[in-house]
Amino acid sequence: MNLAEELKARGLIENTSADLEKILGQKRTVYLGIDPSSDSMQAGNLLVLLFMRRLAAAGHKIMLLVGGGTGMIGDPRESGERVLSDAKVVEKNKKALRAQMQSIVGAKITVFDNADWLLKVKLVDFLRDIGKHFTVNELVKRDVIRRRLENPDDSISYTEFAYSLLQGYDYFILNQKHGVDLQIGASDQWTNILSGVELIRRKLGKEAFALVTPLVTDANGKKFGKSEGNAVWLDAKKTSPYQFYQFWLNQPDEVVERYLKFYSFIPLADIEEMMTKHRENPGAREAQETLARVVTELVHGPAAAATAAAASSALFGGSLADLPREAHAVILNEAPTLKIAKSDLGKEQGVLGALVESGLASSKSDARRLIEGKGVSLAGKTVESVEQSLSDADFTNGLALLKKGKRDVVVLVLK
Repeated sequence: MNLAEELKARGLIENTSADLEKILGQKRTVYLGIDPSSDSMQAGNLLVLLFMRRLAAAGHKIMLLVGGGTGMIGDPRESGERVLSDAKVVEKNKKALRAQMQSIVGAKITVFDNADWLLKVKLVDFLRDIGKHFTVNELVKRDVIRRRLENPDDSISYTEFAYSLLQGYDYFILNQKHGVDLQIGASDQWTNILSGVELIRRKLGKEAFALVTPLVTDANGKKFGKSEGNAVWLDAKKTSPYQFYQFWLNQPDEVVERYLKFYSFIPLADIEEMMTKHRENPGAREAQETLARVVTELVHGPAAAATAAAASSALFGGSLADLPREAHAVILNEAPTLKIAKSDLGKEQGVLGALVESGLASSKSDARRLIEGKGVSLAGKTVESVEQSLSDADFTNGLALLKKGKRDVVVLVLK
């Protein structure tokens, strides 16, 4: 299976400006552009970054464009004007994104900033030499612009309207000066990328190509993205490796195979074998565990992934035995905790009181109902009596897990 066939089999191709075999049949100089509207990318961006990693592994030359110029304007969104970013904020974000992209793509890459040319453009020259190649008739047909114009309660400024011209101009400059002949992005960038393809054809008489990947959505069809309110960040300071791991671990069965194909480099035959086993025993969630591990390794490294997995296994498996020190720290940082004084050990109804104080139960009567229904465990063992006390034997290295059901857990910290 060649690269084009594998990309298709993984479902990574949403649209192309020419036959995929033709596009990838020779070594290309490829670029991906990201505007620095934040100091971190998120899970939606990760798909395209890993796509670049696949192309780099196949020998294509990789270039990344940080939109220091276009980032001061912003791509039109579904509703409402974007708040224009301050130049100092853009510069800060640009540096953070540059490091993040280099880390994830892995291969040797060249990084450009479109501020280097866009901030030098003279308006009249740009309108005469570039603007004349774009028609308003075509621009207003673009989905986001069309929907904004059709909404009587919305409008679109010329600033956002002109964004497509600037992105097309980026491709033109990179093609003319650096031989870039393939731009990739997510499918919501399709028409903007085609602007560059057409501009290169008209201005330079050359063929350049466009390729877009699918927009990543969750099980409910909602887009991953910071503007959607459900962002999972790639920066460990914004979404910790443990939270990142949990995000992938908690994916439902409906999407796990798709995400394994998208976000991992596991051979397709191995994914199919894994999914066969998963369908036989979905409760084991081995496919989700593999997904969480491999994606966390790609973004945060093997050590952080192993620590996150150990912490997760301890919290939801119920045992703190042999827990690595790093995972111990993660549990204390990520899980809800309740301090238990040593003087409270041995007191009757200690477990019942901890349930209420921790918030696992709303009241003592609620706690009694949970215990009597065998819905509470302490240190991996079912709590049998409402009178049960807390004892030193329940704690491992000063910690004990108090659980309601399978997923609600509080870490008791002995003080």
